[in-house]
Amino acid sequence: VQLQASGGGLVQAGESLRLSCVASGSFLRHALGTMGWYRQPPGKEREVVATITTDGTTNNAESVKGRFTIARDNTKGTVDLQMHSLGPEDTAVYYCFARFMYREFWGQGTQVTVSS
Repeated sequence: VQLQASGGGLVQAGESLRLSCVASGSFLRHALGTMGWYRQPPGKEREVVATITTDGTTNNAESVKGRFTIARDNTKGTVDLQMHSLGPEDTAVYYCFARFMYREFWGQGTQVTVSS
């Protein structure tokens, strides 16, 4: 399973961004397990942002509740993160992940920078 993330960039505080991640490889897309996003702010540990199970149950970090929305398309093997009201504290490298056959697979990361 290979994951390709896209959609990062430089925005001003209060603006929005949409991150996308697509899974590819020799597997059945509807067989992917939980998918989601982590982020790693500069100088800090990687932290979970949002996850979504196969049946669509979501779980967002407290810091992004009400601002970020995660969604997936099981037929396409994609997971998206819609981010609103971005602030400088959201600046980080964002990584998507997917679970498949008891393993976790990670994308390469996409940089999100929010200027104040």
